[in-house]
Amino acid sequence: MDRLNGLMLRVARQRDRQAFVTLFQHFAPRLKSFLLRAGMEAGAAEETIQDVMVTVWQRAETFDPRLAAAGTWIYAIARNRRIDRLRRDRRPTFDPNDPALVPDEADGSMDTMLAEEQAAALHRAIRELPPEQAELLRMAYFEDKAHSAIAEERRLPLGTVKSRLRLALARLRKAMASGDPTGETI
Repeated sequence: MDRLNGLMLRVARQRDRQAFVTLFQHFAPRLKSFLLRAGMEAGAAEETIQDVMVTVWQRAETFDPRLAAAGTWIYAIARNRRIDRLRRDRRPTFDPNDPALVPDEADGSMDTMLAEEQAAALHRAIRELPPEQAELLRMAYFEDKAHSAIAEERRLPLGTVKSRLRLALARLRKAMASGDPTGETI
């Protein structure tokens, strides 16, 4: 372990190519085995290993042997890359010709009037929310901010942000279902 940490520090401090080659030769087969056991295909595993090792080279200066061993640090990068790849692969591709994405032709004022009424009811329901819930809802859904970014900006625990958003959405669902912006059933 000390040898690997030393190699990692040489890469970090001196950009030592030979130390990097040694790290690559040590970790590449182990990472491939790790990724294959995790269910990744061989080609994808090899691409991921390349990506991991490029990241190791580029971010070597962030390695701190007091926080983790070189192996732990490199496996954490591999694990995160694997998760990123799974998320990317599961994300549907955008098809602009998908009928669900083509807007319906406006066939009359009745549809427009109903949509306007629903929008007005939603805005009333949002105004009836407690201010802290309404503000977090605005940040999350109208400003498209991540929950973690909201927590950091508002200096709130992430769990608090998520709880307030869940409560706000529950109140909105209830208000929209009942037709009453206060969320009380009629």
